[in-house]
Parts: sequence; structure tokens; C-alpha cells
Amino acid sequence: MTQALANGLPFLKMHGLGNDFVVLDLRGGLDRPAAGLVARIADRHRGVGFDQLAGVEDCDDADARLVFWNADGSISAACGNATRCIARWLMDQTGARALRLRTDHGMLLAEDAGGGLTRVNMGPPVLDWRAIPLARDVDIDHLPIAGDPVATGMGNPHVTFFVDDADSVDLDRFGPEHEHHPLYPQRTNVEVVQVLSRDAIRLRIWERGTGPTLASGSCSCAAVVAAARRGLTDQRVTVHVPGGQLLIDWREDGVWMEGPTTIVFEGRLTPAWLA
Repeated sequence: MTQALANGLPFLKMHGLGNDFVVLDLRGGLDRPAAGLVARIADRHRGVGFDQLAGVEDCDDADARLVFWNADGSISAACGNATRCIARWLMDQTGARALRLRTDHGMLLAEDAGGGLTRVNMGPPVLDWRAIPLARDVDIDHLPIAGDPVATGMGNPHVTFFVDDADSVDLDRFGPEHEHHPLYPQRTNVEVVQVLSRDAIRLRIWERGTGPTLASGSCSCAAVVAAARRGLTDQRVTVHVPGGQLLIDWREDGVWMEGPTTIVFEGRLTPAWLA
């Protein structure tokens, strides 16, 4: 990123329900950051700190292309809350009420939901074991893992456990133990779900390559898809995460996610720090 090293690197800090992001505007041809730089920016003591980093790029067949990194520098094909945050920022810039956003997971539709809320269609869930991906052909609704979890893909892999009391789970132990389970060759996001009613769940999250987060869009989508497939909930569900609430609606055209977004501040990484 020669230009960035010479002039500093501007960024936005955003969050959706406490799930926080650094956003780089790479339109105009700025190179994507290397994995090592992503991990340095993620450092909450020596960098900026984030759950995911997102880059916004030019795109010929959409309003923008989005690329996502986890805090360890690894790539993620999807990040629902970051998609909503960036969609709100772009809509505020352009005055548009709807956008098409290209991601590695596919073309995502975003729209103004009114009342300051932003809605994104995260696309259909991935329900084929090869595409999630899993290491072998198993029953994705009843994985051969203690706790009888469910596997789902939302552009990234997920494992969802249903428990009586989500707060009783030691997530700092449980999360990494299952993130690196051999059934998931690319590691996995881990969700712990407590069903509250047919239209509400409580969710705790361990994100692949990041750790515990206050919210996650793709994890919320995967949790609702898993709960509905198990017959535990309907397909329109309010998800209570530590940072607040998301509305997830699994429709014929995909899994829609709706919630608030916040732009916290604009900043610039200095050339000295980048060097």
C-alpha cells in the first residue's frame, strides 16, 4: 500500500450492536491490505481494534464490492453487520434507499428499513456439506459432535448449539475448542443458542479468527436457520445478542437481517505507524 505509506491511511470506525469494524475505502484503486497489516490494525492496544475489517472497492456490476477480514488477518466471505453499516454509509452518501453489494458470498441487496434501521438480504443459507464446508458427508442437522449441533453456511461456516442456559456456557473454552474442530477444515464460527419462544432466541457468539463478540450478523442468521430447521422457532425471529437485538427473517429469497448501525469516528493511520 505505497500510497497509504506515503500519505497515511484514512479509515472509518463503525459498529452494529457493538460488533465493531474498521472500514477502508479502497475505491480508486488502492491495494488491499496485507494480512499482517490487518492484524496490526486489529490490535486494540497498539492499533485501532475491531472484530472485522472491511474494504469497499469499485465494482462494475454493483454499487460497491465488499471484502472482509477477521482480526487475525484471515479472509471471510461474509460479514452481515459490516455489510449493514457500510450500506447505511453509502446510502447516506448517495441518497439511495437500496443498494446492490458484491461480496465473495454473492450479490447482497441492502435497503433502508426506516426508523434509522438498515436491512440486508444475506442470501440463501448454504446447506450442502461440501460448500459449508465440512470435512466429510454427515447429517448437517445433527452433527456427530457432543451437544448435537447444527451446521450452516452463510458465506462462512457455522456450528450452532442449543442449550437451556446460554450464560452457563464457558465461551472462552467452548468457542476455540469448536472453532478448530476437525470436522471444519476452514475453522468455524460458534453459536450458543437459548430458545426463548417461537419468535425469539438468546445468542452468544464466538467468531472464527476473532473470539467473543457482542453481535454478529452472519451468526444470527445461521442461528435462526438452524433453529427453524430443528423446528424450535419460526423463520422470523428476534435475536437477542449481548449488544442488542437483530431481526432475522428467513424468506424464500434469502435470510434478511435488520438492525441499527453506528458510525463512531473517522481517523487516519499515520505514515510512521504504517511503516
